[in-house]
Amino acid sequence: QVQLVESGGGLVQAGGSLRLSCAASGRTFSIYAMGWFRRAPGKEREFVAAISWSGAITNYVDSVKGRFTISRDNAKNTVYLQMNSLKPEDTAVYYCAADRGTGVPIRVHEYGFWGQGTQVTVSS
Repeated sequence: QVQLVESGGGLVQAGGSLRLSCAASGRTFSIYAMGWFRRAPGKEREFVAAISWSGAITNYVDSVKGRFTISRDNAKNTVYLQMNSLKPEDTAVYYCAADRGTGVPIRVHEYGFWGQGTQVTVSS
């Protein structure tokens, strides 16, 4: 079992940066693959980025490649999403999720644990 709490969201102008954090409880954080998803108003939750339990493998949706970076610190039980060159279309509630597996899942149903979400708003 793992509990997840996101932080770091806020309001930023287009072109700006934010870093989201997701703190996990539990002593087995290091064995979970972690993902970031987002839900924009009126849209379904979509995959943004994922990282394997070791941090060696990452995966991104095409729309954020080159702008977002996912990373993790297993000693701190925390996963991060560094978001640069933000665009208004990045506006959404961002969720982190955990999966007790060896890959880097990209589908919502593959993750068993979710945080409550943090709002990111990018103004034009």
